[in-house]
Amino acid sequence: MPPSGPASNTNVSQANPSALPVANTASNTVPILVSSAMYETHNLPMTSVKVCAPGTNATTNCSTIDNVLIDTESFGLRLFASAVPTATLASLPTQAQTPSGLSIAECAIFASGYVWGTVRNADVAMSGEVAQNVPVQLIADPSLPVSAPADCQLNIDYSAPWLLGANGLLGVGVKSRDCGSQCANTATSGFYYACGSTTCAATSEPVSQQVANPVQFFSVDNNGVVIELPPITNSGAASVQGTMVFGIDTQSNNNLAGTGATLLSTDASGDFNATYNHVTYPSSAAFDTGSPEMFFQNAGIAVNSTGFYSPASATTQSVAISGSTAAGTVSATINFDVASASTLLQSLNYAFNDLAYYLPNTFEFGLPFFYGRHVYYGIAGTSSSGGGTGPYVAYTSASTG
Repeated sequence: MPPSGPASNTNVSQANPSALPVANTASNTVPILVSSAMYETHNLPMTSVKVCAPGTNATTNCSTIDNVLIDTESFGLRLFASAVPTATLASLPTQAQTPSGLSIAECAIFASGYVWGTVRNADVAMSGEVAQNVPVQLIADPSLPVSAPADCQLNIDYSAPWLLGANGLLGVGVKSRDCGSQCANTATSGFYYACGSTTCAATSEPVSQQVANPVQFFSVDNNGVVIELPPITNSGAASVQGTMVFGIDTQSNNNLAGTGATLLSTDASGDFNATYNHVTYPSSAAFDTGSPEMFFQNAGIAVNSTGFYSPASATTQSVAISGSTAAGTVSATINFDVASASTLLQSLNYAFNDLAYYLPNTFEFGLPFFYGRHVYYGIAGTSSSGGGTGPYVAYTSASTG
């Protein structure tokens, strides 16, 4: 069904959005916490995930893993093996290549580094939602004796929770699988590997066995998620509580239709167009909860010795975004604040809506964008009455209803 709304839309989102999160008491919601809960990191949205033996409807050998980073620009559940209790870990079968019987491992590469570990199957439960037989990654799994191949090793090796600042990542972006047909048809370096006792070789991996966004496995509320964080002041907050809502237009607490949200179709990874400071970044901008800061390039704003923007006084910047929907072209201008990171990071706060970092040749909406907004992610191949068919993203900057 095509999305509701005009064929062309232009609007402005102010730097002080005011949307409030819905209560996280419903069966299709889980709490989000931004705080110093783990290693005193800033702007990392955490939740808890229950993992159990596969095919048991999340009832057998279960453990709840806290401090899992919600990442809307990755796809699939990845947990450090060290964070999973022994009995539960032992109940999660490792995938094996057919017919060799070699263990399947995966490399997942991010902008700042990579994770390496086995691929196993698990039941995954969050609040009242259960996903059965989900392929997940166990990072730094001691049952895998082989180090990551050279073509995986990019920047930081996130081999322990303290390096990432979390016990794992929950990738709930718009892709249903982390690779798709590319890896199903070809042995692709930097993704899946068949491993023996001493070596690993890149291998193809059937789509059904690839690490997957667990939301699509829910019996209902399986077409996407909504990330909701409350507004905060420009000086930051010691901690922030929000809500992740499962499903879009499936229940009264996840409406997209009728909200007047800005809606953009995206590429397969959830990216869209952005124009900032007279430079256009085609299909490279994203709403990314896994990025603690706004990332962009502006030589006109002072930067401190560690690369954070630190202007003498706060400044408001504007970025234009655009994309297409079945109803036509959509564009919007988003205003955002940038304050001195040197001052902010000396405070006792851990949540900031005006923290930014200098990064050449890019524009990325990190967690500062999310405060005071409801941000929707429609999974590819699914549909909602307000969003049409995914992949798409949408956001509102004020509460409705």
